[in-house]
Amino acid sequence: MARGNLRIYLGAAPGVGKTYAMLSEAHRRVERGTDCVAAFVEHHGRPRTEVMLHGLEQVPRRELEYRGGVFPEMDLDAVLARRPQVALVDELAHTNVPGSRNTKRWQDVEELLAAGIDVVSTVNIQHLESLGDIVESITGVRQQETVPDEVVRRADQVELVDMSPEALRRRMAHGNIYRPDKVDAALSNYFRPGNLTALRELALLWVADRVDAYLTQYRSDHRVSTIWGSRERIVVGLTGGPEGRTLIRRAARLAEKGAGGEVLAVYIARSDGLTSASPKELAMQRTLVEDLGGTFHHVVGDDIPAALLAFARGVNATQIVLGSSRRKTWQYVFGPGVGATVARESGPDLDVHIVTHGEVAKGRGLPVARGARLGRSRRVWGWIAGVAGPPALAALLSAVDLGLANDMLLFLALTVAAALLGGLFPALASAAVGSLLLNYFYTPPLHRWTIADPRNIVAIVIFVAVGAAVASVVDLAARRTHQAARLRAESEILSFLAGNVLRGETGLEDLLERVRETFGMESAALLERASDVEPWTCAGRVGRGRPVERPDQADVDMPVGDHMALALTGRVLPAEDRRVLAAFAAQAAVVLDRRRLREEADRARTLAEGNRIRTALLAAVSHDLRTPLAGIKAAVTSLRSEDVEWSEEDRAELLAGIEEGADRLDHLVGNLLDMSRLQTGTVTPLIREIDLDEVVPMALGGVPEGSVGLDVPETLPMVAVDPGLLERAMANLVENAVKYSPSGTPVLVAASALADRVEVRVVDRGPGVPDEAKDRIFEPFQRHGDAPRGVGVGLGLAVARGFAEAMGGTLDAEDTPGGGLTMVLTLRAAGPRPELRRAAEHTAEPERQAS
Repeated sequence: MARGNLRIYLGAAPGVGKTYAMLSEAHRRVERGTDCVAAFVEHHGRPRTEVMLHGLEQVPRRELEYRGGVFPEMDLDAVLARRPQVALVDELAHTNVPGSRNTKRWQDVEELLAAGIDVVSTVNIQHLESLGDIVESITGVRQQETVPDEVVRRADQVELVDMSPEALRRRMAHGNIYRPDKVDAALSNYFRPGNLTALRELALLWVADRVDAYLTQYRSDHRVSTIWGSRERIVVGLTGGPEGRTLIRRAARLAEKGAGGEVLAVYIARSDGLTSASPKELAMQRTLVEDLGGTFHHVVGDDIPAALLAFARGVNATQIVLGSSRRKTWQYVFGPGVGATVARESGPDLDVHIVTHGEVAKGRGLPVARGARLGRSRRVWGWIAGVAGPPALAALLSAVDLGLANDMLLFLALTVAAALLGGLFPALASAAVGSLLLNYFYTPPLHRWTIADPRNIVAIVIFVAVGAAVASVVDLAARRTHQAARLRAESEILSFLAGNVLRGETGLEDLLERVRETFGMESAALLERASDVEPWTCAGRVGRGRPVERPDQADVDMPVGDHMALALTGRVLPAEDRRVLAAFAAQAAVVLDRRRLREEADRARTLAEGNRIRTALLAAVSHDLRTPLAGIKAAVTSLRSEDVEWSEEDRAELLAGIEEGADRLDHLVGNLLDMSRLQTGTVTPLIREIDLDEVVPMALGGVPEGSVGLDVPETLPMVAVDPGLLERAMANLVENAVKYSPSGTPVLVAASALADRVEVRVVDRGPGVPDEAKDRIFEPFQRHGDAPRGVGVGLGLAVARGFAEAMGGTLDAEDTPGGGLTMVLTLRAAGPRPELRRAAEHTAEPERQAS
């Protein structure tokens, strides 16, 4: 069954018109005859949006009860049974009510897509998971409902619904977004012009990045090799020399001049052995480019200009920044250098900047590109010297008579020159031609191929032997140089790989991307299978090449064990490159194993968390149910007693006690049921913003009146908690503190704000707890000291810590100054109260106008 298509309308803030645009698209599709239904659309009481729902079939919603309330949710089963062509699902990041099949609405959407149903949905930029911290720093509000970025990135279409901040604020002021009683607060807080402008910029940049990914995919699919300068991408060519830092800073300044500019620093590891980069300098340059917001890349290439241009065109770069050559003037006789070559071959679509620096003409610059170990030009000149050189030398010596010994030395010097230029075979050719010419022109009898003097025969044989020996030594030296340079390049790559591991860059996709860049391939994939008869599956893939389903479909495959292989497409690698590729493949297998071990550890941690919560659950049952049950039983027994005649006032008091105990049991059982679902993974704590003074007083119902003093300032920020869990945790802490406090000494419950959290301190003046026992008192069935049996079984603190950690908080014990124990409950702050934020805004506005 084909997977359905996902279309998302993305907005910068509520009210920009995402739902309206989605409904407009639905009407267009219905007019074209498409079977389209509204699976879940929330109009939020906005008249114009509500009107757009008319004429569209709406799937009845499913109503779920939770904590005494009824909440409507999308009926996923009904939508799947209806099976339309297109389903409208509003608010992709919505968290479903506990009891739903899935925790998040985007998970419901995934099921619809898997069933072949196209989905049109909406989401705001602040709900993207990766932008949570940025949005919080802009607006001061932490988004509790988020959707993974990958879900939105996988969408087939993402359409931005844009509106200027001024227009959005006008819509807000006209009452088209929120009710009139909420307009002033919204305009003064979340919908301030600065907030809306920043959120709009985030949305535009995110969509721009996605458009760029679409463009890259299109260019790859249509094999577009020319550069499309849709945005500025600046490639910096590094040699590992000190001038690299100057080049990186210069490129960063160029990137700042254009919106969305990127800097990509690339070091090309050569294999001809003419230069060697400083690993320390490269590490410093890598840190610098990453600090400036760029990326660092490591590529292997023998032909430096070609590799640099291929990399630049591969990333759709628009500019290349190179440093002025560090070579001496006389070194230009060997060629124009990399900078001039890149500028000549870049074409009209790439601008090349040659930047001056303090290391110009001081040696060790970007070297001339070389292919094989001696270079093509050297081999050509070697054959010219070996074949044409001896006849030219013979013609020159015909005019002078230097004697046979000097003539042989000159021919030997020519053979050595041919060996130095072209290696073994040109030198052997020079020795052969030279020996024949020596025999014919300079050895008696002249102009004949015979030799009269046997000593001349020995001289010519020695001449040929010396020429061959020199040629073999030169060729061997060239081979050894090539091998040493190759090994050095491999060691640089392996050192770079090891550095990534030490820096914690253990993502499989990141490693595969390094493999693809290093070897200049189109794509890289890690394939695996369970056994020899099972089909291959892809554990990770990067690049834009054709998809590979089996190792034999790739241009290069590197086995890793019996059931895993690294597959590359793009070109066939030489055998000498496979050594480094094997190291990458082994590291990829290790990264995959490590990722799975981490997932196993997370699952084990989840199980351990479930066991911890289960322990807290059992503790709460045995610890908190006993008292109300005992009270109810005593009251019922008294009422049923025939020996006592109860007055109406007494009967009313006993019935009130029964009702109070039953309410407490009902409240407690509800919390315990939530905890049981929590430990099975079917529900998460219902975190919402609430004031402490709404929860803390409710937790004091089980302690004697006057035994607790409260100090909860009204200026405290709100906290992000589950009110039911917080109430139970506070009740246990207060009950425990009252139990151990001296008679007549009240327990103090004080709260204060500290940075981004709120601390609640429960202070008693009891005997206290030694430091070595502070952690042990939070373990189940632990009672400190000689506490009598009647005061509980030692589970209250274990329950409180379990509830606190379930909400993302902490609970610790400290000594009370002057004696006693202080329980410190730390909770996440959600932000100041709305009325305080409005007051602060009104106070700050005149100051800003005055300034």
